[in-house]
Order: sequence, then structure tokens, then C-alpha cells
Amino acid sequence: MSIWYGWNACYFCRMSVNKEVRRITTNTVQEMKLRGEKISMLTSYDYSMARLVDAAGIDVILVGDSASNVMAGHETTLPITLDQMIYHAQGVVRAAKRCLVVVDLPFGSYQGNSKEALNSAIRIMKESGAHAVKMEGGSEIRESIQRILTAGIPVMGHLGLTPQSIYKFGTYQVRAKEEQEAERLLSDAKVLDECGCFALVLEKIPATLAAQVTSSIDIPTIGIGAGSDVDGQVLVVNDMLGYTEDFSPRFLRRYMNAGEQIHNAVSRYVSDVKSGEFPNEKEKY
Repeated sequence: MSIWYGWNACYFCRMSVNKEVRRITTNTVQEMKLRGEKISMLTSYDYSMARLVDAAGIDVILVGDSASNVMAGHETTLPITLDQMIYHAQGVVRAAKRCLVVVDLPFGSYQGNSKEALNSAIRIMKESGAHAVKMEGGSEIRESIQRILTAGIPVMGHLGLTPQSIYKFGTYQVRAKEEQEAERLLSDAKVLDECGCFALVLEKIPATLAAQVTSSIDIPTIGIGAGSDVDGQVLVVNDMLGYTEDFSPRFLRRYMNAGEQIHNAVSRYVSDVKSGEFPNEKEKY
């Protein structure tokens, strides 16, 4: 009798905890679109930042290939490898107790070969514990998306300015301003919806086009430089917090100036060490 009681007490304790921390899923974000609730998404690349972002109530963390830029200092997203993306994702997943974690498939891990795309997606899911992957492109990667979805792995799409194709574009300017490219983007959005993607990132496209895409497909759209008539927004966390002072596109809103604050804090530390003020008597054992 005591064993039964103990087991049930433990069971109900777990149930209580699960009610307090309800995991956001791909289904959750689709429900958010249906009821008109905006979806918040930020990037994170390590345990410490992801823990703070998750606790603050973010809906989705994207382990973006932008780690190539903001973490490794590369000019583009192209150099980052699948192994490196998995490493970043592992720390983020360990930190995230509530939000959905999506990981970018990096350049070269899925383009042109659906079997390789599936193997890359499986590695991310098995080795990091992430909940979904993100892929750049439209109809040209349809086969890869379908193969990944067949394995039960959720896919988030990405259209508009696709940084992995930056050398093809030759510029980071707004995409799909001309009618032909806008029609292609709208067509690709419908393809990704029909394929079974659970959401779609729209990057740096005219707000009117983003609104048209959002109303034309059933899956949620998440914008970055795509106006307000989308289902959610995403920013690179390092940019939003002001770590990167030399990057100031129109769509970026800085919510703090962490770069300046960190600089001042480090300067004070250096001064205290040099003067002997640190450590003081209270900081000694």
C-alpha cells in the first residue's frame, strides 16, 4: 500500500511539474497562428544565453547558422559545418525547458541530394535533441524536404533573402521587389505549405508581399525585415542585445546596448585588478 501511494505521489508530482512547464511544439505555433497570437523567435547558440532567453518566455529558439558570423567571426554563414551546428544545438537544447528549438541545416548539408539532407537532419535530431530543422529555399529543395518529413522530422522553411545563397544574390538588399521574383516567392511559399513544413521564415522582403504570403498559406510566417503583417518575428539575439555595434539594418531594434555595458564592466575590472581594489577583504577566504 505504501509503495502504491509513493508511486502515485511521485506520478502526480511529475504531472504538476509538466503543467507548470508546458513544452511549445510545432503544433503549438500553428495553433498560435489560428488564434492570432504572435510568435516570438530569437537565435541562441550556447547554454547560458539559451537559458536566459527560454526563461524570459520566448516561443522559439533558432540555433541559426548565423553562428558562423556572430560566434566564429566569418563574413558569411557558409563556412559553418554540420558538426559545429550540432555542437551549438546541444548546449541550447540542454538549456531550453519550455520553448521549441529549431536548428539550421548548414550550407552543403542538404542542397542537391535528398539522401544527404535526410542524413544531416537525422544527425541533428539524434545528436542534439532538437525539435525541428530549418532549410533555405523553395521548390528546388522540395525533394529533400519531403524526404526529411517522411522520417518524421519537422521542417521550417525560409524564403526571401537566403544568406546561404548570398554569392548568387551578390547583395544583402531587399529581395522580391520585382513582380517576377515576388510571384516566384509566393509560389514557393505555397509549395512549402503543401509539402508539410510547419512554419516559414520570410527574410527582408516587402511588407506587402509578406502580408500576401501570410494570408495565402495555412502555416505560420515568421518575419525578419518583412513588416508586421506576419505571424511572428525573429531577430539574431546578439544584434537585438547590442553586442554587434557595426550592424544596423532598418529592421533591427536594439533592446539594450550590451556591447557598451560589457566594455565598461571589463574596463572597471581591469582598473580594479591593476589598483589592487579587487579582491577586497570581503572577497577573500
